[in-house]
Amino acid sequence: MKRTQAPLSPKRIDLNLLRVFDAVFEDRNLLRAGKRLHLSQSAISHALSRLREALQDELFVRTAKGMEPTARALAMATPLREAVRAIHDTLGVQPFEPATTTRRFVVAANDYVTSVLLTKLARRMGDAAPSSDLIVRPATRLDLAEQIDVGRIDIALGIFADVPGRFQSARLWIQQDVLVFRKGHPLARRKPRIEDLAAFPLLTVSLGGQEEGAVSGYIVERGLARQSEMFDRSALEDALAAAGKRPHYRITVPHSLAVPDLLLGSDMISIVPAPLAQAFLTRRDLLAKPLPYAAQHATVRALWHRRDEHDPAHLWLREQLVDLAGAQDLSFRA
Repeated sequence: MKRTQAPLSPKRIDLNLLRVFDAVFEDRNLLRAGKRLHLSQSAISHALSRLREALQDELFVRTAKGMEPTARALAMATPLREAVRAIHDTLGVQPFEPATTTRRFVVAANDYVTSVLLTKLARRMGDAAPSSDLIVRPATRLDLAEQIDVGRIDIALGIFADVPGRFQSARLWIQQDVLVFRKGHPLARRKPRIEDLAAFPLLTVSLGGQEEGAVSGYIVERGLARQSEMFDRSALEDALAAAGKRPHYRITVPHSLAVPDLLLGSDMISIVPAPLAQAFLTRRDLLAKPLPYAAQHATVRALWHRRDEHDPAHLWLREQLVDLAGAQDLSFRA
C-alpha cells in the first residue's frame, strides 16, 4: 500500500517560502516574482506549491489579469509582511546598493506632482540606480490607503489630513494657491479683485468629487484623509459670500496639465498651486497673479506604511524625494 506524504506543518514552514508569497502577492506574476528574488519560474512555482500544501489553501488563482490572491492570502498578507520585515530588522539586513539594485519602486502621485517632482526623481534614479524601476500609480485611486496597507504602493505623494498611526510621513513642500489665466485676459493689466472671481468663469481641478465620497475637500478611506481638490474651495466661497457673490464653476477637470490648453482662447481663470503655475509660465502664453483673498497654505507630503520605516531601499527613496523637493524653487513670481 502506497504511503501518502503528510502535509507540511505550518510550524515547519521555511521563511524563504514566505518571501516567495510576498513577491507573488506584490507582483501578481510568477515570472516577475522570480526576477525579484533571483529565482527561476519553476522554483517559484515549486515554493508556492509547498506553501499551498502547508496552509491548505490555493492562496493565488491564475486569471487573465494575473495571479489573484484568495481571501486567505489577502487576510495574511499585511501581518505576514510585517513579521518577515521584523525578523530582517532583528537579524540585520544587507546594505542597500543603489548602483546595483534591481528593485521596483511604486509611487502614487497626481500629474502635477509627477511633473514637478517625479521627473527629477526619474533622472536621478537613471544616474544613481540605473537598474531600478519606477512605477507611478494615480494618487486619485479610491483604494489608495488599501494599496499602501497591502504593500502594492511604496509611497504616496499628496496633501493628507488625519493620518492614521500606521502611516509615517515627511514634508516635501508648502504651497500657496495662485490665479492663472491667458495672456491678453482682461485681468492681465490690473490687480485681480474679489468680484473678478465671480465675474469670470472658473476652471478648477478636482481629483475626486462628492460623488466619490469627498467631504470638505477630502476623501477618507481606511482612516486616511487625502485632498480631493487642488485649491482651497472653502476660502474662495467664503470670500465671495462676504462680497455677496457666488463662483461660476464652468469646467472641472481631473488632470491639472489640461489647464493651460483650456484657458487659451477663453476668459476663464483657474486657481492652482504656485509650483504648478510656475511650470505653466514657461509656456509664455499664460500669466499668474496672487489671489485677492487669503487661502490656506497646504503641505505636500510623502506618506508610507510604518512597516517600511527601516527598510534601506525605502529609506533611500524617501531621502531622494525629500532632497529633490528641498532643492526646488517654490517661490511664486508673478
